[in-house]
Amino acid sequence: MPTDPCILAATPLENYFPVFVLLMMAIGFAFANVVLTRFIGPMRSGRTKDETYESGMTPIGTARKRFNVRFYILAMTFLVFDVEVIFLYPWATTFANIDPSGEQGAVFLGRVLFFMATTVIAYVYGYRKGIFRFD
Repeated sequence: MPTDPCILAATPLENYFPVFVLLMMAIGFAFANVVLTRFIGPMRSGRTKDETYESGMTPIGTARKRFNVRFYILAMTFLVFDVEVIFLYPWATTFANIDPSGEQGAVFLGRVLFFMATTVIAYVYGYRKGIFRFD
């Protein structure tokens, strides 16, 4: 039986040590930012500084104002493409490990082509509805 510590397998908890270190670094960084800005940062306040900030616009009027439906359609189109990227990443990492000449490779490729086709259809729908025109 080998006694070299490099050859011996690590215990399951030792495998999580790098994750623990990374987690502690993230928590420490967040805590240090909050504490240091409290001590080092300027402590000014005033009417303008304490006012609500909303995307550079002066917050006047009611929040119950009607918006054009194109803003919502554009937001939904963004979500379609955002979700597509989220689903394409695991597919791409899995597809690299599949035998391209096998049947499974053709099935995976067909699935992603169908997925991309639905995304293109959503884009064409939005384009024909005029949501990408800001006049």
